[in-house]
Amino acid sequence: MLALLFYAATSAAAPDEYQVEAVFLLHFTQFVEWPPQAFSAAGTPFVIGVLGQDPFGHSLDEAVRGETVNGHPLVVRRFAAAADLSPCQILFIDRSAAGQAERVIGSLMHTGTLTVTNFEVPAPADTIIRFLNEDQRIRLRINVDYARSAGLTISSKLLRPSQVVGTIPAG
Repeated sequence: MLALLFYAATSAAAPDEYQVEAVFLLHFTQFVEWPPQAFSAAGTPFVIGVLGQDPFGHSLDEAVRGETVNGHPLVVRRFAAAADLSPCQILFIDRSAAGQAERVIGSLMHTGTLTVTNFEVPAPADTIIRFLNEDQRIRLRINVDYARSAGLTISSKLLRPSQVVGTIPAG
C-alpha cells in the first residue's frame, strides 16, 4: 500500500500536493504506533488536527471519512491558533502558523502527538515528519529522535523510503 501511495505522489497525473499530503496523513495512522496514553478511553476518536489555515480543503475530510484506527474513529479538527489546540494524535502545522510552530512543537514534545509540516521550522525546534516537495514529488523527512521523545514508534516501512534524521536504534 505504501508503494501505491508513493506512486500516486510521483506519477505525472498525480493529484495536487495537498491531496497527496492528506492521503499521507491518513496512512501515517498505519505506520506509526502511539503510546496507550494517547487515548483517554477505548472509543475516543483518533484526531488529525490542522493548525492554521487549512490547505487541504475537503481532501483530508474525504480521506478519513468512515476510517478507524484500532477501533478509534478518525476525525479532523481545525485549530485557528495554538491557544485553540485540544489533544490530537497527528497535528499538521500549516505555514500560516509558522510563528507559533516552535512553541507548539515544544509543548507537544512528550505527548504522543505526531507533528507534521511542509515547511522548515527554525532550529532548535523540528517536527517529527516534514513533507518535502522535490521535483513535483512528495518525500518525507522523519526525525526519529523527536518521534522517540514523543513516545511514537515509526515502522521501518515508512522509514525506508524517507530521509531520516537522528539515530535509529539497533535491533
